[in-house]
Amino acid sequence: MKKTILMQKYPVYSLELSKEEIKVSSADEAVEYFKEKIINHPIAEFIAIFDHYSHTKKLGGEMIDGLKDAKNIVFCFGQAIPNTKILAARPRSIGICEFKDKIVIDFMEAPREELHTVMENWAKGLKR
Repeated sequence: MKKTILMQKYPVYSLELSKEEIKVSSADEAVEYFKEKIINHPIAEFIAIFDHYSHTKKLGGEMIDGLKDAKNIVFCFGQAIPNTKILAARPRSIGICEFKDKIVIDFMEAPREELHTVMENWAKGLKR
């Protein structure tokens, strides 16, 4: 996984996978893969799928060249509310972008290292 700082403040982790090296062949299949991981996790709660591609297309918004699909799977690991600010870091989202020959997975760094590791392992688990 590659860590970058988006807009000089958001720590984002990315994994770019060739379609030849992964278990899925589309963004929709990747969404289902992550949904299963979330549902089977002892504290994660599935919330929704957001079709970012259709939303942006409907608005006439700009999109990166070659993008075929873009979805977010929204979920939460929250098992405690120790303060009001923790809600700003929740829920979590994993972005899934499909191109002709690859799928790109992106998510922001989680506040708890062990849950961040869970998301990294889920993403890496897409490899054959």
